[in-house]
Amino acid sequence: MFRQMTLGQYYPADSFIHKLDPRVKLFETLVFIIVLFLVNHPIGYILVTAWTIFIIALSKVPVSFMLRGLRGIVVLLVIAGLFNLFLTPGNALLTLGPLVISDAGLQNAILMTVRMIFLIVGSSVMTLTTTPNQLTDGLESALHPLSRLKVPVHEIAMMMSIALRFIPILIEETDKIMKAQMARGADFEQGNIIRRAKNMIPLLVPLFVSAFRRANDLALAMEARCYNGGEGRTKMKPLVYDRRDHISYVVICLFLAVLIAVHFMPGITF
Repeated sequence: MFRQMTLGQYYPADSFIHKLDPRVKLFETLVFIIVLFLVNHPIGYILVTAWTIFIIALSKVPVSFMLRGLRGIVVLLVIAGLFNLFLTPGNALLTLGPLVISDAGLQNAILMTVRMIFLIVGSSVMTLTTTPNQLTDGLESALHPLSRLKVPVHEIAMMMSIALRFIPILIEETDKIMKAQMARGADFEQGNIIRRAKNMIPLLVPLFVSAFRRANDLALAMEARCYNGGEGRTKMKPLVYDRRDHISYVVICLFLAVLIAVHFMPGITF
């Protein structure tokens, strides 16, 4: 299950999206997230779906690999859907003992699940097409104006980059620990959800030990290389906008403008 998660992984390919400046991809992801929680019209969801398919096609990342990341959050999707389904007041459609399914609850459950799926897929496009180093440089450059307000921009970008880089490492470590314990008779697949959750507790201790050991090794390596923050540091490959980056900015802004116009369209809304 853990190997199915794609968040934080990089998929090498020679595509238009891979060649874009990381600042463009960060801006596109931010716009995409805003749009997801802005749309309330059927046309808006059609446009968001078309945009997602278009971006995935440009990235040349296999759809099967992209959708594989959703398997790891199925439980989260189910929980979010059930909470919206049963805890949203409205006109009752079905009563199951103390639980009531309302029209607003059914609508919110469907919309929240769809939004979370788009959110995971859209965010995965950025991480799958951007190396951790590029992501760090792009994030630091995008947040650079905040450095005038004494915000530690470089340190923030470095922490986010390290966190993203550690996600696939910790997933692989968890998978190894699970296989080692299964070889010793542990069972992680039998029983209900509560029993499975209890069976996962023995994984936490060795996983935390491994995470702290890796963090300590990384800190020692950075100190051995005389790392002392971002002040005075230069870039081996400074970020420079290309023609395709400017075109991408224009297309993204047009997409946002169209979705804002659709948001205020009269007619059917969710």
